[in-house]
Amino acid sequence: MLKTEGIVLRETKYQETSKILSIYTKKMGKISVMAKGANRPKSTLIANTQPFSYNEYQFSQGKSFYYINQADIIDSFYDIRENMDRVIYGFYLLELIEKSMPDEEPNEKIFLLLEKTLRLLSQIEDNYLKLIVAFELKYISFLGYKPYLEECVMCGNKESSGYKFSNNQGGIICNYCYPKDFSAKLISKEVYTSMVKFMYARLEDLDHIEVSEDTLCRVHDIIENYILYNIDRKEFNSLNMFKLNKLNIDE
Repeated sequence: MLKTEGIVLRETKYQETSKILSIYTKKMGKISVMAKGANRPKSTLIANTQPFSYNEYQFSQGKSFYYINQADIIDSFYDIRENMDRVIYGFYLLELIEKSMPDEEPNEKIFLLLEKTLRLLSQIEDNYLKLIVAFELKYISFLGYKPYLEECVMCGNKESSGYKFSNNQGGIICNYCYPKDFSAKLISKEVYTSMVKFMYARLEDLDHIEVSEDTLCRVHDIIENYILYNIDRKEFNSLNMFKLNKLNIDE
């Protein structure tokens, strides 16, 4: 009998009445779980097996899956579902964990970061992208790919008149080193300063960071591409939904 807290990342219908879940747990990392009967209308597991649902679980281990013996809900994060931007950004957080975390490799820092970010996302009324950018920077750092921002990652130069961000090198490179990585992207002073601020700010204190929408979007694009580069993915489906939704609103 295995007891741990967990957050549902993804659900897939299995046969007529059951689900296969991907759950990120505090003690065991990401695991695949069979939730028998969870699709029945009167199932006691309906609330415990939906994406975002945060529970105290008791599992037994089978050959291919873990099985839920008991689930007690801690937080459904229901408020996330009441706003389209919250929903899309929330699913992005879940997709990011789902696509980048290996199976059964626990990382308590990442679990606590996810839980805290979902909690704040369910509470705040705007500035969602600030929270997402801060999460991205902290997440990729906890994953072992912390962007090197203090100085040029290649030569240590701190006095360059301009910086570029290099996915290959894992941080900023100066003008002198740029010929060694032409794929690096030019970043403005505002973008660089904002990246540093979001890297080290507490999630609760993001309202104190003043940043333009253009700069914030630029930081997000850079870090999103950096994450995709390091987890060897091409895109996030949930962010494509957000871009499409934003395009429809603008039109």
